[in-house]
Amino acid sequence: MSAYAGQPLRARDREGTCGLLPPHGAATYEQFLKLYGPTPRPGERLLDIVQASGLSGRGGAGFPTARKLRAVRDGRRPVVLANGTEGEPASHKDEVLLSHNPHLVIDGALLAADAVRARRVIIAVARAADAAAQLERALASRPDGDRVEVRTVPDRFIAGEESALIHFLNGGEAKPTNTPPRPFERGVGGRPTLVQNVETLATLALIARYGEGWFRASGTAEEPGNVLATVAGAVRMPGVLEVPLGIELSDLFARCGGLTEPARAYLVGGYFGRWVPAVEGLELSSASLATAGGSLGARTVVAFPQSSCGVLESARVIAYMAGQSAEQCGPCVFGLRTLAARFATIARAEPGAAEAYRALDGLHRQIARRGACAHPDGVLGFAASATRVFADEFSAHLAGHCTARSHQPVLPVPVKQGDWR
Repeated sequence: MSAYAGQPLRARDREGTCGLLPPHGAATYEQFLKLYGPTPRPGERLLDIVQASGLSGRGGAGFPTARKLRAVRDGRRPVVLANGTEGEPASHKDEVLLSHNPHLVIDGALLAADAVRARRVIIAVARAADAAAQLERALASRPDGDRVEVRTVPDRFIAGEESALIHFLNGGEAKPTNTPPRPFERGVGGRPTLVQNVETLATLALIARYGEGWFRASGTAEEPGNVLATVAGAVRMPGVLEVPLGIELSDLFARCGGLTEPARAYLVGGYFGRWVPAVEGLELSSASLATAGGSLGARTVVAFPQSSCGVLESARVIAYMAGQSAEQCGPCVFGLRTLAARFATIARAEPGAAEAYRALDGLHRQIARRGACAHPDGVLGFAASATRVFADEFSAHLAGHCTARSHQPVLPVPVKQGDWR
């Protein structure tokens, strides 16, 4: 996965300003200051600026950022937690952001801390990534670097879920816990905790510099701003791009050099996302994707090649996701394991494929909304979208054959699983 693809950045394209990913990166503090200027100090006024901007969370849930800030501000000695764990295997946006512009993330975390009157600031990253060392070097070069601590987290899909992350930082396993209380009520060290994705905080730092009007000049009225999108699959130059929300997916692929072959479908949002039909006119926005049964999520967009098998690919992902269970409840442990086994039977076009397919609806009802966390429902949504979008291919498998010309993997599925501590 390359850092930048096609025509991604257009830095300094809006009134001499820089975006999330500046040209050639901004690895040193001196380079960062030269590109962006000194860090502004709006203090608590930042809450009003962020609310006027319409910024929503960039980690996948899309929760209004200003509402989170206000919920934490009135707590006693709050904590700011920047989430850069990026457990989604198909996404690389946070990795690229932390690698090429760590100081913008640090600025955003400190600005958020000033706005909510927090003394403790933590940036959490995946244990296997290089981000921790890069952040430590960046912090060592800054006069305010001692205000931020860096923590590494186990490499599991759900370790970055906010309750799992807080449980780990409080000395437990990186597994989700029951809510309430929510992190903004009682989080790290029992303190009210603002948990924000690193891209959200980097964007907050841009809004603090350039204002809400600058931010709203890009994107759509309902979904303003630029975002980072990971583009993969049947594109000539896969990578991470900075683009406005509302951009057509066809334009997104064009910026990656175009498609290498026609797309059978698109996977948007990663493994908690949905398969959607490869139809014209779809945009990178929640509103547009909803018309095709999709969701924006963390803005991972995979152009799935026509030559590949969506049934086989979906079975691979579901098997991986079943293995990522926290094993805290039956619907997740046994339900996802059974779901993976039935998808595998269908993918292999075995004699029991028809029976396995007929059982999917009942299995869905047994699992849905009964998990201790969102993991089972996320996998169910992915699986249901596969049966809908690849209906013709499922029919072929039930008849005992596969129509795909290639069975080479398209989506990344990590082989090694980390521990929970």
